[in-house]
Amino acid sequence: MSEKENTEEKILDAAKKVFVTKGSDGARMQEIADEAGINKSLLHYYYRSKEKLFGAVFKFAFKKFAPNLMGIFESDHDIFTKITTFIHSYIDIISKNPFIPLFIINEVSKKNAGFVGAVIKNSGMNISLFEKEIKKEIKKGTIKQIDHKQLIVNILALCVFPFIGRPIIQKVVFEDNEKQYDIFLELRKDEVSNIIISLLRP
Repeated sequence: MSEKENTEEKILDAAKKVFVTKGSDGARMQEIADEAGINKSLLHYYYRSKEKLFGAVFKFAFKKFAPNLMGIFESDHDIFTKITTFIHSYIDIISKNPFIPLFIINEVSKKNAGFVGAVIKNSGMNISLFEKEIKKEIKKGTIKQIDHKQLIVNILALCVFPFIGRPIIQKVVFEDNEKQYDIFLELRKDEVSNIIISLLRP
């Protein structure tokens, strides 16, 4: 990794922390520079404004949060393997970037529709491919009749909610045991996969 790439990575990591804590409105460039261990002038060299820096962080977050359906659903595996792979991969991504769901939920309503639309368009999301795959499997009789929109929302909700609701769930259900909750999240991969597959089987 070059020095330039290393500096950019430090800036994005620092900005991510500050934006998650303070939000886009409350964050300050000086605070981000301090977190990155660089001076403010260097920060402005890479990102001329807080808005441009926020845009870079938001795009990174959304691309991680919005799963790339294309690669998984274009494989030659059966539909149940594809869905299981999707769920496992998605939970892995959020586990490594737990700030993402709440960050996006908090910020998406603050930005104009054009900005959000552009991010979604370039994120790798391809719901039409998912829809085509589900309809094909319904026609073959592999899975029961189901609305693909309901299905994708069910999958995303089952995967994401334990991360959004972690502060409450960990405290109430797991007596604030962080290690036990991490184990729960790992087991969640198979749990969600089994729930969805049971829902789909004829």
